[in-house]
Amino acid sequence: MDAVDALNEIAFWLERELAPTFKIQAFRKAAGIIAGLAPEDLAARAADGRLRRTKGIGDRTYQVIREALDGGVPEYLGGLRSRGAQPLVPGGHELLASLRGDLHSHSDWSDGGSPIEAMVGAARLLGREYLALTDHSPNLKIANGLSAERLAEQLEIVAEINARNDGGFRLLRGIEADILEDGSLDQTPEILDQLDIVVASVHSKLRADKRTMTRRMLGAIADPHMNVLGHCTGRLIQGGRGTRPPSEFDARKVFAACAEHNVAVEINARPERQDPPGALIEVALDAGCLFSIDSDAHAPGQLDFLQYGAERAERNGVPVERIVTSWSLDRLLEWAASRR
Repeated sequence: MDAVDALNEIAFWLERELAPTFKIQAFRKAAGIIAGLAPEDLAARAADGRLRRTKGIGDRTYQVIREALDGGVPEYLGGLRSRGAQPLVPGGHELLASLRGDLHSHSDWSDGGSPIEAMVGAARLLGREYLALTDHSPNLKIANGLSAERLAEQLEIVAEINARNDGGFRLLRGIEADILEDGSLDQTPEILDQLDIVVASVHSKLRADKRTMTRRMLGAIADPHMNVLGHCTGRLIQGGRGTRPPSEFDARKVFAACAEHNVAVEINARPERQDPPGALIEVALDAGCLFSIDSDAHAPGQLDFLQYGAERAERNGVPVERIVTSWSLDRLLEWAASRR
């Protein structure tokens, strides 16, 4: 098989398994090093030893390249494929099969680790019909948030990608906007008007008192540009970033506002977030909310995290008809534009 494809696929499966970042990056870096080489040049470098001496090519990546050049599936990739054939979670499979898209993902334009094209390729591989590209907004400087000018540039790239596609997949124009302390969204209304999907999340002052946080969230939900309330508690329950307790807010008021304004509550599928907790999903259900099961992927392999979200939604009794990411593209876009 193609050596570049083999290296990138290995990185995909490692991301899905939550492997250490340095390990994933080693395979992506090696893929980038050999991507510009003609097949005969790559084969010659592998045969005469130059490839093994190339900076950025280690023992494992060299072995993968040699086995791919020999015409077979590299042994390391074969093992990952076998493990990847097993589901990440025991339940939620029927609901997962009903999901058509994902409204929360990041690229290397903000704090993601891969180019937009790599995210699109993985989404198509997983059978998604649409994916919203929702890089961060400018207030989140630590995540290289997009200014209005950079977002405008990104929208041109999204248009080019969609123009090249065969109609079976759509990359949606989006953003994960910060909910600022006054409840406003961190991007200009003029550019928000150009987007298909706006996810809005709180990323700062997460330990504010209950009244302050409630007022902040209600202000954002009232904004007609907002479509999805992202990871509403901000909690972290595991992972390399440590743990963080959930923010405090009046869930009944916030979810009632989401239902009133036709804003979906995100079921964030990242294993370190699992946000909102089951008790809050129940409150949102009782309030009549819509839901969006999203991966919040920051790398191609993480797009398969939808499995975790589907399992949690099914376990908490969320009806598929209330999950916007199970809707057709036309219905989804009509819903997203209905408030503007």
